[in-house]
Amino acid sequence: MKKLITTLTNIWKIEDLRNRIITTLLLLLIYRIGCHVVLPGVNPDALVARSSEGNSILDLINMFAGGSFSRSAIFALGVMPYISASIVVQLLGIAVPAFQKMQKEGESGRKKMTQITRYLTLAITIVQAVAYVKTQVPAEAKTLAEPMFTILSAIVLTAGTLFVMWLGEKITDKGIGNGISLIIMAGIIAQLPAGIVAEWGSRMSPSGGGPIPLLLEFVALFFVVIFAILVVQGIRKVPVQYAKKIVGNKQVGGVRQYIPLKVNAAGVMPIIFAQAIMFLPMALSQFFPDLQSDFLASLSNYTSVAYNVTFAVLIIAFTFFYTAIMVNPQQMSEDMKKNGGFIPGIKPGYDTNIFIDNVISRITFPGAIFIAIIAVLPALAAKLGVNNQFAHFYGGTSLLILVGVVLDTLQQIESHLLMRHYDGLMKTGRVKGRSTATVEGVDQSAL
Repeated sequence: MKKLITTLTNIWKIEDLRNRIITTLLLLLIYRIGCHVVLPGVNPDALVARSSEGNSILDLINMFAGGSFSRSAIFALGVMPYISASIVVQLLGIAVPAFQKMQKEGESGRKKMTQITRYLTLAITIVQAVAYVKTQVPAEAKTLAEPMFTILSAIVLTAGTLFVMWLGEKITDKGIGNGISLIIMAGIIAQLPAGIVAEWGSRMSPSGGGPIPLLLEFVALFFVVIFAILVVQGIRKVPVQYAKKIVGNKQVGGVRQYIPLKVNAAGVMPIIFAQAIMFLPMALSQFFPDLQSDFLASLSNYTSVAYNVTFAVLIIAFTFFYTAIMVNPQQMSEDMKKNGGFIPGIKPGYDTNIFIDNVISRITFPGAIFIAIIAVLPALAAKLGVNNQFAHFYGGTSLLILVGVVLDTLQQIESHLLMRHYDGLMKTGRVKGRSTATVEGVDQSAL
């Protein structure tokens, strides 16, 4: 306790860090207030009646939006259009030569990519806003006539998403941590109290089992979080030796460093891609009622065996796919060769490329298995009797985002402390964030 009080005191003493934390909290408060402002022309009472119907997949989307999705709030779409645009631009940077050239232009290229991402976010938001109004706002909740309601709501939803995107950028510039990731994390954490209350009510009911099962659930959640931290932090250190050079009268080089290859280099992207595909059966059953079947119905139920087996297989496949396009062993070997570095016992060039590729393949497979296990844990928890609202916190994208963002933010706070010669956040070791793991776009999706 004394160590904690001392650390908090040191954080408060650093004016720049204190101002950044306060700015971050104020901007997140603005976001949370906006999540409760209902769209103009919507009757909130009709929405409350409708939300009690419950849908597992829509509940998951609603959790990422901080509850604003089910409220038809002005921030109902959240930052998901921005995340989608960032992923598209990132993939274009791998496949399209013009985008590859922009990535190599340094700061000016990064600004161009950011501007393209913003324009693409606007286009995606407009499409999603119209679809949201048409499918998620019931007719009995509309107090304005069509098409005025759809036009007005689409404009407000688009403006809301752009404002949230601006908040995220301001948090990144003026606050602490990655703004977009913190906004997603704030939305997820906002659903935790309601999930705990729902689970408490369920367990305290006559048929709920009492406090013992509830206590076991919290113990299980603790170990799941520890497991997720191990997966997020797990790395394989590949030693790199640099040749000695004589520059003038000084000897430089000759040091040994490490390439940190992450067990989970793809972050939460495989789960996001797999979830996007798993939404298709539900969409098909809604738009084409004639195609409804038991198999499609099972794929629309996130607790079914068919859903989870398919989901796990897709996650493993996307983990290998995304790791292959994001981690380039050939580029690593070329950079080492240019800088006079080599892996002990491995010839520079082609042999180094093959060695790094083999190491990545070997550590990616268990990483993919671990991610798939984490992704299906909420369904397993729901099958064991945990309330749906609380079961979502047992794994999946939400847990990985929470762990990754918290570690990243703590790592930045610790950097401020160490830079000013204060003790770190822990007595031994250092907090390792995601900064060494992936590029910025992936971090935001880990968002």
